[in-house]
Amino acid sequence: MSHGCVLSKLKTGFHQRRIAWSFNADHQPIGGKFDVREDALVEGCLLASYITFDLSPELAQTKPPADPAAWVAANVDAALVNTVRARVAAAGLTINEGEFAQLLTQVWPSLQKMKRRDEKYRAVREAAFTTPTGRAYLRELSIDELPGLTTPETTAIMLALCEALGMTIHFVAPAFGFQKNMPYPDNTALRALIEKQWAVCKAFDASVGFHSGSGKSAENYQVMGSVTGGRLEIKTSGRYTYEMGRALFASKNADDQALWRDWYAFTVELAVKGAFSADETERKFARVFVTDALTLEKRPASDAVFADERTLRDALAALTPSPEHMFWFEYNFLYVLAGDGRAEKVALGDHTAAGYRQRARFYAISDEGRLNYAKNVAAYILFLAENTGLVPMDRCVRARARLEEAATLQALLAQIAG
Repeated sequence: MSHGCVLSKLKTGFHQRRIAWSFNADHQPIGGKFDVREDALVEGCLLASYITFDLSPELAQTKPPADPAAWVAANVDAALVNTVRARVAAAGLTINEGEFAQLLTQVWPSLQKMKRRDEKYRAVREAAFTTPTGRAYLRELSIDELPGLTTPETTAIMLALCEALGMTIHFVAPAFGFQKNMPYPDNTALRALIEKQWAVCKAFDASVGFHSGSGKSAENYQVMGSVTGGRLEIKTSGRYTYEMGRALFASKNADDQALWRDWYAFTVELAVKGAFSADETERKFARVFVTDALTLEKRPASDAVFADERTLRDALAALTPSPEHMFWFEYNFLYVLAGDGRAEKVALGDHTAAGYRQRARFYAISDEGRLNYAKNVAAYILFLAENTGLVPMDRCVRARARLEEAATLQALLAQIAG
């Protein structure tokens, strides 16, 4: 995938603009079952200039001790603990010792493995590259996997721990309570949350990462940009399969339409199965997604539609397929690597030949579909750039006008190369 991205930039002539380009090796998993894949993950991140560390695999298997304070005293160097205390205090925050000990027991095993992984990232780059630019990479620490909304104290402790371990964190991603593709409902409350986190980040010379950042309102993005002064990262991966769905939905190409119909039918089946799942959480969310779509289309959305699977399937079959249906948005990404496109849990995330045959369907879309997708993504990036203040408005206006001029995929590629 790394090589494919580089080749695509060469093919479009992007390199002729002399703009440094790379990518974020997003959510690189630390610990757990990924210990055995560690060296392969390191090799795969070689061309990335930005690595997001995801501690959740190790966090999931870390068991809390009965006596957190005693565990910390026995397992974590006292000098390092004192360094962290002093650094957090210098940032203007007060540590609750009981909560501090509990957090250390939770994250220390994963941080040790993160340090080991980071050393491997450094070593492989030193072996492959000779210049400081080639060897350098940015680190992002994702902490929104920790329970609940992230407190400023937790952010400060995590940044101080990484600093004490010799890992400068350039971006940190706390939990703000975001849901993918849903605006945050209260901009005043959002500003207050970000201001507290930004005060910590400034003390550590770090920027803020907004995970689940796709699909927020213009006002939400304006708050993010103004509070951080543009020192931010917005994780928008949840947006791009949605934009692909919109692209196929709008395409007049028969093969694109067939792919769209199959994709939508897949999400209908997952929604129906989820709505009657034995798992309470899965059942609850599936019904929320379905109810939202029925309400959007002004169809009956009472409990009666959940009488049984057939009733629900009939209700969804009466809808005109749309990428705006919430159940499609929530489940669509699972289709890309579903073995032979099957809407069954055993087929999801299939890394065998069956999964990659499924992915290949997306590589075969028409030029019309590709143009639609490219323009959708570019327009969304312009929306983000303008509202966060990262790019002056007049430049966004000019770029949007040029984007609209491209009537064919080749015309768009020529604009990029020119």
